[in-house]
Amino acid sequence: MPTANINVLAVLVAAVLTMVLGAVWYSPVLFAKQWMHAHGYTPEKLEEMKKRGVVRTYAVSFLCYLVMAYVLGLLVSYTTATGVVQGIWLGFMVWLGFAATLGLTGNMFSDKPIAVWVIDAGYQLAQLLIMSLVLTLWR
Repeated sequence: MPTANINVLAVLVAAVLTMVLGAVWYSPVLFAKQWMHAHGYTPEKLEEMKKRGVVRTYAVSFLCYLVMAYVLGLLVSYTTATGVVQGIWLGFMVWLGFAATLGLTGNMFSDKPIAVWVIDAGYQLAQLLIMSLVLTLWR
């Protein structure tokens, strides 16, 4: 296996930017209303969910984003991707090959409308593009 050069600061920045992107993506500024409607959530249901442990949810999410950024950093290193175009291409291919397909398969076996997948897959594409760009440009 080839040696990997991973910029730990880039991994941290990519994870933080993903959290920021999620805060905007699922806010009233962008898709909060559509996401709530697609899931059938009421404002009361969301408040109930928040009371059950928002800190744990965000902590686990951030840990997952750190792992994701690290593994994407490995892919950047192994593919020797450099520059904006290669970063975008790698992020898109990871999204298409894994995030989009796994998410769509899961959606097909759930009772959720396709709108849930579209909103979530859009976020996953944006996060993978941002992560891959940060990791590619900060090699």
